[in-house]
Amino acid sequence: QQPSVTDIISRTLAQVSNPNPEERGQIVLLHDAGGERSQTVAALPALIDALRAKGYAIVPVSELAGLTRDQAMPPLPPGALAVVADRPIFLLLGWTGHALHWLLVATIGLGFARLLLLCSLALKNAYDEARRPVPAFETLPLVSVLIPAYNEASVVGASVDRILASTYPNLEVIVIDDGSSDGTSQVVNERCGHNSRVTLITIPNSGKATAVNTGLGRARGEIVVALDADTQFQPETISQLTRWFADPHVGAVAGNAKVGNRTNTITRWQALEYITAQNLERRALAAINSITVVPGAVGAWRRRVLDEHGGFPADTLAEDQDLTIAVQRSGWRVMFDADAVAWTEAPDTLSGLARQRFRWAYGTLQCLWKHSGAFLRPRYGTLGLLGLPQVWLFQILFAVVSPLIDLTLAWQIAGTYVDYLQHRGQFSPDNLIETGIYYGLFLLVDLGAALIAFALERGEDRKLLWWLALQRFGYRQMMYYVVLKSVMTAISGPVVGWGKLTRKATVSAR
Repeated sequence: QQPSVTDIISRTLAQVSNPNPEERGQIVLLHDAGGERSQTVAALPALIDALRAKGYAIVPVSELAGLTRDQAMPPLPPGALAVVADRPIFLLLGWTGHALHWLLVATIGLGFARLLLLCSLALKNAYDEARRPVPAFETLPLVSVLIPAYNEASVVGASVDRILASTYPNLEVIVIDDGSSDGTSQVVNERCGHNSRVTLITIPNSGKATAVNTGLGRARGEIVVALDADTQFQPETISQLTRWFADPHVGAVAGNAKVGNRTNTITRWQALEYITAQNLERRALAAINSITVVPGAVGAWRRRVLDEHGGFPADTLAEDQDLTIAVQRSGWRVMFDADAVAWTEAPDTLSGLARQRFRWAYGTLQCLWKHSGAFLRPRYGTLGLLGLPQVWLFQILFAVVSPLIDLTLAWQIAGTYVDYLQHRGQFSPDNLIETGIYYGLFLLVDLGAALIAFALERGEDRKLLWWLALQRFGYRQMMYYVVLKSVMTAISGPVVGWGKLTRKATVSAR
């Protein structure tokens, strides 16, 4: 609470001036709990002089109690455990407290800096994008659209229909039924079997990467667009993705994935996260040419690039991120087109969301480990110096230590309530108010970044912003748990499966 020197002296003298006649003396306890001690240090000499001026003698506690020093504090025998252990234990506790303090300060500082940097780079990207000349093909190349599908009967038909409604005229659609048992192939045949632009391939269940690579082997296009079977493209999305490949240096283009089933709190939170976190970050990384993920829901690849890298990798759970990093490491440029919009079906239950995000987090760890040779290596440009380090720092380490901020707030609230119960009438909420101010400032910065993200997204529903503050309590804690679980799983080393989500065909393209 840091009372002034005058307050410390006046409070003490007010209490000792009315001593209990049955007491032999009094003890003055200065509640100096550490931190900024200058007021206590300054008050002590003046307080001693004032007490002596009133005729008080200042003596050791043992004398006040009528004991000798050895009676009050018997010396410990040589070699006693306390002699050996107390110093290291208290030093460790002290160092731990200081480390946690600076860790919290660093985490909050990095959080502020990251949001400000993301917003600045995202605005720069929008400015550059508005003035960037769009390259043009002499003749439009054939685009092969690959749709891997495993038990996607409820959604695959709508996905193919939206592709066929594309404004891009020169395309083929290849659906790869990855051993489905729910009639996925039957749906495709019934709805699209008459269309010469649609090819259906049926294979035994082998996983998404194998399914996409099987389709790649049948594809004839110079450009390959890959999407999930639950995703619905806007009519102009393929045209938006394809146009950038007229530049011979472009190896891949990421689209703008949005949540299309905003049906409950969980999916609305994810819709908000896609806008304010994933897409804002992708815009920022695009400004420095270090995009780390071309999303599986909406992305385009140069066929030559895929052939050079042996297709989609099958040794990680995040094959889209793995391939994106590999493509940039080999010198190709990866771009982001905000107007290439796709609507995807997000998990609408906590268990489904946890499974999906665990797969993402674990796959990210696999990719970071696989491409550790590019980490902080100048030869890989901004990808090695900024792109990969920020994934390690903010998606992994930041998520691991962020719960400490929430625990600190909870601890302050609990401690303040205990003080209130113990000291009714003398309650001071200074610490809680200070913590609340910092936390509120953090939320305001978060809101500012969200407003910028929404300003960059055309036609987005700003009513989602009402969910922002609530998203910090519950949703983000689940994300922290998922990252912690993935880190522990990576350390223990088991093989992790894909974790198929149940589709409910609730996507509504807008």
